[in-house]
Amino acid sequence: MPETNLNYPIPHSQTSTRPQRFLAACRRQPVDATPVWLMRQAGRYMVEYRTLRQRYTILEIIKTPELACAVTMQPIDAFDLDAAIIFADILPPLEGMGLSLEFVKGEGPLIHNPVRTPADVAALTVRPPQETLWFTLDAIGLARKELDNRGLPLIGFSGAPFTLAAYAVEGGGSKNHVRVKSLMMSDPAAWRQLMEKLSQVVGDYLLAQAQAGAQVLQVFDSWVGQLSPDDYRTHVLPYSRRAIEIARAAGVPIIHFGTDTAGLLPLIREAGGDVIGVDWRIDLDAAWRLLGEDVAVQGNLDPVALFAPWEELRSRIEQVLDRAHAVGRAGHIFNLGHGILPQTPVENVRRLVEFVHEYSQRLRD
Repeated sequence: MPETNLNYPIPHSQTSTRPQRFLAACRRQPVDATPVWLMRQAGRYMVEYRTLRQRYTILEIIKTPELACAVTMQPIDAFDLDAAIIFADILPPLEGMGLSLEFVKGEGPLIHNPVRTPADVAALTVRPPQETLWFTLDAIGLARKELDNRGLPLIGFSGAPFTLAAYAVEGGGSKNHVRVKSLMMSDPAAWRQLMEKLSQVVGDYLLAQAQAGAQVLQVFDSWVGQLSPDDYRTHVLPYSRRAIEIARAAGVPIIHFGTDTAGLLPLIREAGGDVIGVDWRIDLDAAWRLLGEDVAVQGNLDPVALFAPWEELRSRIEQVLDRAHAVGRAGHIFNLGHGILPQTPVENVRRLVEFVHEYSQRLRD
């Protein structure tokens, strides 16, 4: 396993207070209560976001730093969260490489000129993120000013090389990922060139986000669970590792997250990351023991549990926290196993956040 550098310049005490809680957990230091943030915590389940979307498209919001900052702050204003994540999307980096991106209502993202041939791969460009993704970097600067006043940290993020490759080759979402896996299996040279370009773009983008003010970085590998361990080890791991190595120069903690990864966790750990995110398809304590002692974990409530009656939801939150506590290590960050779903009841989100703090403090007493 690669060495984990934990010498980040983050203020901390023996047991963290609220402003340092999330950053301390990333460093596997004792905390006063389990920190909680939620993937897709800014989104359609909030009326504030839906109101803004009546006036602007998602790309208009992402590409207007003031709007992206405002959306980033919406859940911070509404809930007692321990971190914010910049409002963006994983796909704009593909635009900077020469692909045409559109979000189609009812269908999701659409790439109008997908990558299907070696010539398509060769035509992809690698440009500095300061040129192609300046809007998100500016939004990070604006959000940091807002968050510094509250003592809360900001997370930046990028899609992982494989997940970006999946969208670029498939042209959008896919059930079986036939096109991208076929390219991977049938044309090693084109696949290598594609992934080398994507790993550079991802690494540079993450590094630029940290330089712009992000205090933690998350790598989203949303589609990596479609792969066998052998395919991940051979065709993906080296490129995820390269992107993380580039980003590590910033000296901030890195969270490495994928979905449906119970069979890949040791390999994902090998690819890198100070915190490994896990979904609900594996018990948290089993995942943490599989990953080893030298890594923090993030997760792992099923997002659908937020639709359950409070008694059931509370029981499931307790189970996650109990499993983390049973392992006996510092370094658990409470999160969902994937993003908040659009129709999620807002009151359940509020009660979840409050209960995670309350119950985890009781476990420590």
